[in-house]
Amino acid sequence: MGKAFDIGAVPFNAEGWGPPDSTITGSNINLPLNVPFAPFSRSDKLGRIADWTRNFNNPTRSKNPADAVFDFTNDDDDDTFRLVDPKPPPRPKFGPKWRFPQQRQLPQRRDEEVEAKKREQEKERARRDRLYHMNRSNPNQQRREAAVFKSSVDIQPEWNMHDQIPFSTFSKLSFTVPEPEDLLLCGALEYYDRTYDRITPKNERRLERFKNRNFFKVTTTDDPIIRRLANEDKATVFATDTILSTLMCAPRSVYSWDIVVQRVGNKLFFDKRDGSQLDLLSVHETSQEPLPESKDDINSAHSLSVEAAYINQNFSQQVLIRDGNKVTFDEANPFANEGEEVASVAYRYRRWKLDDDMYLVARCEVHSVVDVNKQRSFLTLNALNEFDPKYSGVDWRQKLETQRGAVLATELKNNANKLAKWTAQALLASADTMKLGYVSRIHPRDHFNHVILAVVGYKPRDFAAQINLNTTNMWGIVKSIVDLCMKLNEGKYVLVKDPSKPQVRIYEVPADAFENDYVEEPLPEDEQVQPPSEGAEGGEATTTTNDVEDKQIDGQA
Repeated sequence: MGKAFDIGAVPFNAEGWGPPDSTITGSNINLPLNVPFAPFSRSDKLGRIADWTRNFNNPTRSKNPADAVFDFTNDDDDDTFRLVDPKPPPRPKFGPKWRFPQQRQLPQRRDEEVEAKKREQEKERARRDRLYHMNRSNPNQQRREAAVFKSSVDIQPEWNMHDQIPFSTFSKLSFTVPEPEDLLLCGALEYYDRTYDRITPKNERRLERFKNRNFFKVTTTDDPIIRRLANEDKATVFATDTILSTLMCAPRSVYSWDIVVQRVGNKLFFDKRDGSQLDLLSVHETSQEPLPESKDDINSAHSLSVEAAYINQNFSQQVLIRDGNKVTFDEANPFANEGEEVASVAYRYRRWKLDDDMYLVARCEVHSVVDVNKQRSFLTLNALNEFDPKYSGVDWRQKLETQRGAVLATELKNNANKLAKWTAQALLASADTMKLGYVSRIHPRDHFNHVILAVVGYKPRDFAAQINLNTTNMWGIVKSIVDLCMKLNEGKYVLVKDPSKPQVRIYEVPADAFENDYVEEPLPEDEQVQPPSEGAEGGEATTTTNDVEDKQIDGQA
């Protein structure tokens, strides 16, 4: 047994705190030798008894010189230590590598600005390489920027150009019109089938064909109702919603279009030609990807326009409840003959006040009706069509359910003019909802059979704000063109969008221009989707049936 550890005697201070004065001043043999003692006051902060992690460079530590006896430093010899062999251990030369997976080393942290500059340089280099290889791999194919579009109407040498208006001036225009008034409602509407709102790509529906229903695309001066309103001096300017929407969305257009302007007395009529491109629907008009130039190709601009018109007509009739229950209005369809089966459509003849002594009357269309909270709501029905995912880069069957916003954003980029015109027509007709259908081909090479993948509804004003369509700017464009045309002399004029430049030109044409014996349409007659036929009440109504379109599409296959 070793000697017992003696902790010594602890003196008792009967007069106060701490050791008695006799133990401090005197010598006590029971105390251990060389034990330092640091005086302190009650305001001092007491730390640890033994602090092995004490930082001597800390500026907040105590500056009392009496505490220096407690400072302890340990000179670590890690700085002088060196590895004998700095080489890494040898790697095995044999054996599969997957047995020894190596962890990837994390990249070293670099300056963010340098990294951002490098990324931008890589993107620019990749873009130049892509354009370079594109031009070298296919030198004969014209790029979209260099594509040459044809004029919608042949400019004759005897035509006299009066004015030329660049689209840049349209963006600065603004005009506010008061709420319109309904002068007359004609036609009959069928109710919308709400079950189509629940369609998804997984339970798609086949697009049906309605060959027995007639669709009318009647110009302004051939409309008997507009003739009657003009004789009654109800307005000064007359047009249709298709023509007005073309003017309102002119800055977004790329393809050429033309509108016939007739100045008769103090009245102004905006017309379209028979078989005009305004009756068709453009596809991929604002896209950067070029379409095939050959008209025989099913993916050419003309073939896709015919296909889109065919799809829209069938879609607008399929999503209805066809049980014979219709909502009728003041008068029947003014373009239909007795006993003829017509499509579900109602015409709203509306009047806007442009000036103190100038009014505009337009024929607006709505396609269906639905009861919401015991109130009748009008609908417009239109369909977007997918022809080949390779052109758009988005496959609707995969993206519609999970990324519908991305699909719509792609369509807004590729078909900005068409969507803007549909929205403008819905605003002109004061439709409560505009329904957009997503229709795709069953197979990319089959341009005759289609399926409905989804139907989505939008409020026209909300959708206009989403696509940056300003109503005051729309009416500013119409007001400026009306004021310009009212300054012209009596006669016939044509407003032509330049096929290669963002501008429109006004030509003065002969009085017999665009009549039946005045042929100048560059498209062959057998390729026009809507051949002229005799209409009701003395007007030349342009009737489009799906039989004609079926023959056209079959001929292109």
